[in-house]
Amino acid sequence: MPFATAAPDEELLGKSRGYPMGTRANWYTDDAARVGSYTNLDKLFPNQHHVLPRAERPSPLPKVATEPPLQYRFEGRLNSIDDYLAHQRATGLLVIKDGQILVERYQYDRKPTDRLTSNSMAKSLVGLAIGFAVSEGLIRSLDDRALEYVPELKGNIYGEARIRNLLRMASGARFSEENVRGNDDAAAFAQRHGAQGSMAAIRAFNTREAPEGERFHYASIETQVLTVVLRAATRKTVSEYLAKRLWRPMGAEADATWITGPDDLERGAAFFNATLRDWGRLGRLLANDGALDGTQIIPKDYLLEATDWHRHPAAFAPRESPPANGYGYHFWTMRGEKRRFLLRGVYGQSIYVDPELKLVLVHTAVAKTPSIGNQPMGAELGALWLGLVNAFGRW
Repeated sequence: MPFATAAPDEELLGKSRGYPMGTRANWYTDDAARVGSYTNLDKLFPNQHHVLPRAERPSPLPKVATEPPLQYRFEGRLNSIDDYLAHQRATGLLVIKDGQILVERYQYDRKPTDRLTSNSMAKSLVGLAIGFAVSEGLIRSLDDRALEYVPELKGNIYGEARIRNLLRMASGARFSEENVRGNDDAAAFAQRHGAQGSMAAIRAFNTREAPEGERFHYASIETQVLTVVLRAATRKTVSEYLAKRLWRPMGAEADATWITGPDDLERGAAFFNATLRDWGRLGRLLANDGALDGTQIIPKDYLLEATDWHRHPAAFAPRESPPANGYGYHFWTMRGEKRRFLLRGVYGQSIYVDPELKLVLVHTAVAKTPSIGNQPMGAELGALWLGLVNAFGRW
């Protein structure tokens, strides 16, 4: 694989120490342990993860013989893929066009066999699982309330919320998630979830701040409510459910893992781990509206609705000013009349998808801060994506 000559901050990130893993206490917060932790999360939680087995016959993901000279404009000059990797703390970068790999790069001694963690990209997998369950009649309607499947949530604001509004992060509940100081509701929820499981953690939050369905308010707890609903509706773990319907049918070449809580339920808002190429296979499938080699794998109507901002109320549409992206059913939607969308996680995890161009950009990273929106990585990654779109089409 081509490597950048020197990755940014490589010594700060642990190169001379072999990029060590952190511990359960510091893997998320310690910059010096982030590279090793982000590719070994299932080793940090050896008895707390589910496995999604690889396909018996992985789907081909061919690679061009010579990487094309792709360029993008940033800060007044033309840049190459090498420039991007020299500037930004990316662990993996994959560009797929028409089902073929154009670019496959790794930094910080990462390898094609490493499982790279999702952070909040996992939320989109939970959203897809909801779509499968609706198509199979296991969830009767997106307008059902969560408590219809999980009666233990009766009397709780999240139990009263409709599944559609949980998918849009629109329960109306008060929940702070800043990913900065570690003293917000998200941190309190994660601590309680890790110690007591999903139900106790969810029921600890029960204050309404806005009418249901009227505003987008990002809150990872809502993904865990959907995870609990899925377990009740399908009578399977989300990993087991998606392994049969998504992971193996899309032709994954490697096992994936999903970290669980003490109740043996997936920590659905994050903690999914897969190889860069398998993240690419997922992106390719999404770019083909859920189909592979003529077989529809993801329910098409649901996927189109989940990823098209035109099909959602104005409160969930992209904006001209930050946060610029809109939100569908656990997918971020992008500005413009054409349907483009992305999966996104803190510290720089992203999968960009343009279905019209059959174009996918997978980006895994160890950014300096949880949110990259106001950081150089966010600006340059957006410029790279714009450059790729304009190389093969027009924004």
